[in-house]
Amino acid sequence: MSRQIVIGDVHGHYETLMRLLEAIAPETDDRVNFLGDLIDRGPDSAKVLDLVMNEPSYSTIRGNHEEMMLAAFPDGEINEHNLQYWLMAGGRQTIDSYHNPSDIYVHLDWLKTVPLYRDLGTVWLVHAGIDPRIPIEKQSAEQFCWIRDLFHRQRQPYFQDKLIVTGHTISFTFPGVQPGQLAKGIGWLDIDTGVYTLESGWLTALDVTYHRIYQANVWQETVRSTDWDDLIVDIDPKQVKPRRFDVK
Repeated sequence: MSRQIVIGDVHGHYETLMRLLEAIAPETDDRVNFLGDLIDRGPDSAKVLDLVMNEPSYSTIRGNHEEMMLAAFPDGEINEHNLQYWLMAGGRQTIDSYHNPSDIYVHLDWLKTVPLYRDLGTVWLVHAGIDPRIPIEKQSAEQFCWIRDLFHRQRQPYFQDKLIVTGHTISFTFPGVQPGQLAKGIGWLDIDTGVYTLESGWLTALDVTYHRIYQANVWQETVRSTDWDDLIVDIDPKQVKPRRFDVK
């Protein structure tokens, strides 16, 4: 059976991503789905974008960092205010990762075509979450790429038949979650384990088909895999007070 793989926020850590993919060993019929935030903070954002853009079995949705990158170059021009905002949020490392500066416009053109969410049937992929008060068709990148507490505090699942899988909020910022563990709330599962943080360094992939978790670590240069439930911690929505690692 072909597998559906979901990978959390890479943030420019190309070498760690390659070690993770080696551990997963995707075959021709497998699909590898990224949750956005491919870029910023890590050293090799341009290489990560190239990989995901050019591999037919890979796909991604947009994260808030891709949104900031696009806002910095609207219509191929530079918006100085948005550019400075993005650079302070990790965009400087992305700019530095381009050996040929003109290649950034190839990636920008591609990112404009990338969707904000993806429905895989039993799981629904979005970078940050959903406003539980609003129908999907009335939501935008403001909700899909940026939302936090309102989504994590919901008391009933948004979908009755789908698990929402997200990145964006680093999992160990939830109460009771240790670095490397995943956070599961009511109808959602957060797999951003903070690859760029000193506390964690883990990049996480979820095998939706066989309920496996694969992880690679930036600092330890190690990989591991385990059953889905071994690393998932249930979150009480009343206790949600996540730390902010991101701009806004």
